[in-house]
Amino acid sequence: MDRPEPQTEDEFEREFRRAGLPLLTEDYSASEDIFNRAVPLLGLVLVAELLGPLSDDFSTGENLAAVALGLAFLLGALGVINKLRGRLFFSLPRKVGRPELAAFVLLPALLPGLISDHWGIAALTALFNLALLFVILGVVGFGLISIIRWAITRLLDELSRSLGLLVQAVPLLMIFSLILFLTPELWEVFSKLPDASLFLLIGLFVLLGSGFLIARIPREVEELEKAAGAGGPPLRKRQRYNVGLVLFVSQSLQVLLVALAVAGFFVAFGMLTINADLIAGWTKDPAVVLVEFPLAGRQAQLTSELLRVAAAMASFTGLYFAISMLTDDLYRKEFLSQITDEMKQTFVRRAEYLKLLGKS
Repeated sequence: MDRPEPQTEDEFEREFRRAGLPLLTEDYSASEDIFNRAVPLLGLVLVAELLGPLSDDFSTGENLAAVALGLAFLLGALGVINKLRGRLFFSLPRKVGRPELAAFVLLPALLPGLISDHWGIAALTALFNLALLFVILGVVGFGLISIIRWAITRLLDELSRSLGLLVQAVPLLMIFSLILFLTPELWEVFSKLPDASLFLLIGLFVLLGSGFLIARIPREVEELEKAAGAGGPPLRKRQRYNVGLVLFVSQSLQVLLVALAVAGFFVAFGMLTINADLIAGWTKDPAVVLVEFPLAGRQAQLTSELLRVAAAMASFTGLYFAISMLTDDLYRKEFLSQITDEMKQTFVRRAEYLKLLGKS
C-alpha cells in the first residue's frame, strides 16, 4: 500500500531518511542531527572506559581509587569544557560539537596512561573512540542503516537481475572459470596457501572492485541528478556524497550477490565432480573432508580445499563483474534505470519540501 503524501517538514524528512538520504534535510547539522542522538551511547562508552586504569599490579583498594580518580578527572575536564562553552560547570551538553568530540576521543585514553602507565591501552582506547565516531557518522549521518534496509527489501529482485546480467556480461569468463576450476595447479596453489594470505588475496579483490565502483560514482551521481532532479535546486556537496553512497551500496550488493551465487555454483559443481581422492592426487596432501553424504550413487564430499578454491573463484568473478559495471554502458543504464525511477520521486519530494520551507 502506498504511503500518504507527506505534508509537513517532519514527514518529508522522515521520508528522506527511509530512502537512505537524510542529508537532503535542510540545515542538517552533525552536532544536532547525528552526535546529539548518540549521547547515550557515548556516555555508556565513557562509563565503561573508566575501567581502563585497572591493573593487576594494584590492590583492590588501589583499583577502586584509580576508578574514582578517573571519574574525577573526566568530570573536571568536562566541567572545564562546559565553562569554556558558556554552560554551567555541572551540566549536560545540549550540543555536541568539536570540543566535546575531541574530549571523548582523548580524555578516556589518558586515564590508563596517566594512572596505570599503560600507554598501549591508552592508544587503543583513542583509536577505538575515533573509529566509533566514524561509525556513528556513517550509520546515523549518512543513513547507512536505511540504505541497507532499502537494499535488503530488494534482495530477491536484485538477485534475479544480477544473475541475468551476469549471464549477459560474463559468459566467456564462466567458461574460462570452469576450465580453470578443473586444473590441478589451481587446487595446489589455494590448498597450500596460508589462511591469512587467502583472506588477504580476497580482500585485495574486494578493494580493487570497490575502487572501480567508487571511480564511477561521481559521474553517475551527476547523471542521476540531471535525470531525476525534478527541476529542483542543485544538490550540495554532502548531499551528492549521500546519493553516491546509495549507489555504491546498491552496486556492491549486486556484486556480492553475484559472487555468492558463483561460490555456491562451484561448491555444488565440486561436490558433484571432485572427491577427496582426486584432490589428494592434485595437491599431494590428504584432503580435509568437512561433510560427506550419498548423492546420485556416489559420496558427495564438501572439503576445505573446495571451499577455498570456490571463494577465490567467486572473488575474482566479483572483481570482473565490478569492472563490467565501469566499462559497459548498456549494463550501467539497465542497472541505474530502477534506481533512477525510485530516486526520481525522492527528488520530486525534495522540490516540494524546499517549496514548503520557502527555499526553492
